[in-house]
Amino acid sequence: MPIETTASVVADVPADVELLAVPFDADLVPAIELDLHVPAAALLAHYDAKGEAGEVIEVPVAREGGVGRVLLYGVGDGSPRALRKAATALTRKAKGKQALVVVPPTGDVTAFAEAALLAAYTFKIGAPGKQSVRALTFVGADEGSVRRGQTVAEAVALARDLTNTPASVKNPAWLAERAAELDVPVRVWDEEQLQADGFGGILAVGRGSANPPRLIQLSYTPAEPSERHVVLVGKGITFDSGGLSLKPNENMKTQKTDMAGGAVVIAVISALARLGAPVRVTGLVASAENMPSGTAQRPSDVITHYGGRTVEVLNTDAEGRLVLADALAYADAELDPDAVVDIATLTGAITIALGRGYGAVYATDDDLAQRLVDAGQVSDDRLWRMPLIDDYARALESPIADLANVESGSTYGAGSITAALFLREFAGKRPWAHLDIAGVGRSTVDDGVLTKGATGFGVRVLLEWLTR
Repeated sequence: MPIETTASVVADVPADVELLAVPFDADLVPAIELDLHVPAAALLAHYDAKGEAGEVIEVPVAREGGVGRVLLYGVGDGSPRALRKAATALTRKAKGKQALVVVPPTGDVTAFAEAALLAAYTFKIGAPGKQSVRALTFVGADEGSVRRGQTVAEAVALARDLTNTPASVKNPAWLAERAAELDVPVRVWDEEQLQADGFGGILAVGRGSANPPRLIQLSYTPAEPSERHVVLVGKGITFDSGGLSLKPNENMKTQKTDMAGGAVVIAVISALARLGAPVRVTGLVASAENMPSGTAQRPSDVITHYGGRTVEVLNTDAEGRLVLADALAYADAELDPDAVVDIATLTGAITIALGRGYGAVYATDDDLAQRLVDAGQVSDDRLWRMPLIDDYARALESPIADLANVESGSTYGAGSITAALFLREFAGKRPWAHLDIAGVGRSTVDDGVLTKGATGFGVRVLLEWLTR
């Protein structure tokens, strides 16, 4: 389910507050000493509190009709990363409560509010179990900062919801319907239109499924006209069995999340107007279900992509790059953007390279790469730039087509790099970046802003890049 926790801003601490959080701040703690009945400094000394981010001391207090609690919390060095850690610790401490009133730290609380709300995210089908805190109230905070944090958190939650939805519900047509619910212009190509316009990669991947593919285009135009135009392209594989190159069962269990990149694109577009983004943005989600059947594409098939380039399919489980190639070629030929960024859970190889703490960015333009890396540092969707090694491109040569979709006749052992090189062939000469989020797109633990399942990684970094 999406974030159900509400956020509000008030001027003073409500008199009937049951759960109150206050930072380890000498100017703020004395205001509640009457409730604590013990000097705050003595409490902090008793618990050997250091004020580190994520540190929380719980103090029971008498209140009318029962017992309340005060949470004294540390904020570390006060950096956005520290504030996020502090906020998530509070939200998790308040789990199961109706409301948490927070006296926030001084300064910009955007990151604090965003993280507190993200940590409240839950997704469960059936009995909900113990829910996160239902309402967050910030005392004396800048309302604009809180609203921005809430908008970003809601966009991340939308991406998580779309990605967490089971494939028994979710298919390409369903994803297109969800995109159409946004208050932006949306165009959808069905299978007949995809065939007529020559989107051979999307069609080939979707051939094996009873659920036909879709290409979804979303458009955002800022209130003030902008000459700058960015295209975002997302991989939207609503379930990836591997096709005839079938995945092992264990690898298949998480494959409802293989459309995480497409979900990110939809979620980013949903938030741009509320954040006042000054740049025109077009989103493309190339969506298909990759299934084995009598109509599925076969290893050794040759497909013709949008624009005419041919590809020999050596592995049907390398399908994400096939749908992205169509969308990238279309963006280059028809949309005339200043920059193109694609995002995809593309390769298991990137998880080996970077683990689950960083997403990868490949780019043909140094400035674009640096801006994305910088936005990742600010937003906490951290990116690491990876190399596009031209010598590795020869591994994608095919004797019967323009390209092969995976390495043939050469073993560089760099699957994420060769996948990026494949996509580069379709992106044209304009600035282009590819975000491989296979390692960071899903979480196996509840920790910090993360909840088990889809992470929504990419929403925060792209919103930071597009709106600042």
